[in-house]
Amino acid sequence: MAVKDSELPYLRRCVELAAEALDAGDEPFGSVLVSADGTVLAEDHNRVASGDRTRHPEFELARWAAAHLTPEERAAATVYTSGEHCPMCAAAHAWVGLGRIVYAASTEQLTGWLTELGVPAAPVRALPVNDIAPGVTVEGPAPELTARVRALHVRFHEGRH
Repeated sequence: MAVKDSELPYLRRCVELAAEALDAGDEPFGSVLVSADGTVLAEDHNRVASGDRTRHPEFELARWAAAHLTPEERAAATVYTSGEHCPMCAAAHAWVGLGRIVYAASTEQLTGWLTELGVPAAPVRALPVNDIAPGVTVEGPAPELTARVRALHVRFHEGRH
């Protein structure tokens, strides 16, 4: 489903957060949790360079939401993210009962880019969110932002060779 123009500012912020992660030496992913009324509640970027490979921003936002929001507030919230959730993050999202996911770049796009770059497969299979959490509404990609997201991943992986 197409991303609404009104949602692009949230996705642009996700791409900015992904760039911040990259600048900090981490993989370029960023996410923003937004309430039903459009208020930004929390945001984060990847922190896996710490050695803890579970420090994905989507996972962190799910944990934050579980600690700070009622079940009704979680269900009405939207997670905007630079890249579609991985299986771990999709499961956390569903278990916590968060609402929609809107992403700039899909799992399929990211997998294609990483293959082009010769990046070895991850230890967990890349799957679309709805393969893990079939009840979650998922929207994306945002064609306006995918080239920027791809460029961040190229920069990260080319810098590692």
